[in-house]
Amino acid sequence: MLAYLGRRAAYALPIMLGVAVFCFLLVHLAPGDPLVSVLPPDASADLQRQMMQMYGFDRSYPEQFARWLWRALQGDLGTSIASGRPVAAEVIKAVGNTLMLAWFATLIGFVFGSLFGFVAGYFRDFWIDRLASAISVLGVSVPHYWLGMVLVIVFSSQLNWLPATGAGPTGSSDWTWDWLHMRHLVLPAITMSVIPMGIIARTVRALVADILAQEFVVGLRAKGLTDFGVFRHVVKNCAPTSLAVMGLQLGYLLGGSILIETVFSWPGTGFLLNSAIFQRDLPLLQGTILVLAMFFVLLNLLVDGLQSTLDPRMHRG
Repeated sequence: MLAYLGRRAAYALPIMLGVAVFCFLLVHLAPGDPLVSVLPPDASADLQRQMMQMYGFDRSYPEQFARWLWRALQGDLGTSIASGRPVAAEVIKAVGNTLMLAWFATLIGFVFGSLFGFVAGYFRDFWIDRLASAISVLGVSVPHYWLGMVLVIVFSSQLNWLPATGAGPTGSSDWTWDWLHMRHLVLPAITMSVIPMGIIARTVRALVADILAQEFVVGLRAKGLTDFGVFRHVVKNCAPTSLAVMGLQLGYLLGGSILIETVFSWPGTGFLLNSAIFQRDLPLLQGTILVLAMFFVLLNLLVDGLQSTLDPRMHRG
């Protein structure tokens, strides 16, 4: 197993380097002047040159990339152009908020998605199968930003049950695990969980239907195994694939929550990316994308390790 994990880690190194190159080039090839947000309209040529030298924009792209990557390996992601604060501090704070939101959303999606998937797989071609399948398709199809606005209108504006925006009464800097703060987490977590719930439900439904049709299940029933015993074997065979899907969905939520965090003003990486894009803040944009990409790669490694633990056939092969 250690050899298998070592190979997977070795494969991840060139992926990380490719992600860093792609991130650097994609941000720098985008149109617009990154210093337009900090320079006055009547800035002199000397001031523009000094600012370019300060942020290293006067160097060639290979030099900029080498300096940026070397500093990033040491934990220095540069300084934000718009705010003047270290990028690493802003990204770490935002990643913590997004991780908290993504974990809750993934947990909700996994629990209800697995429930719908198992029910649909066990009762194939019955009305409950059609109902669960319809709910999963609806969850994948509905735009989550639209759903977020609908939830805000219903539960915040009309019923006044839950807050519409923010990460707490005074922000996320003094977050505590009490209902006063966690109620800010409910609406964005539910909104983010809809798409993972639909994907996991459809995946689990197909797995359960396929496993129940295999010969070993017929043999288990012929030996007199109870329904709960058969259910345990079905869960054990579904677990590796379901875990992989859940890990991928968590990774997607970490990087694809821009619209939801913007709708709910949640101070996470999506909200930070949105601000960096509109302000053309290259250091902040690069640092956020790089950290999210590294999280996604490391998350895949973690899921591979858990999969190989649950299914020894993976590392044996």
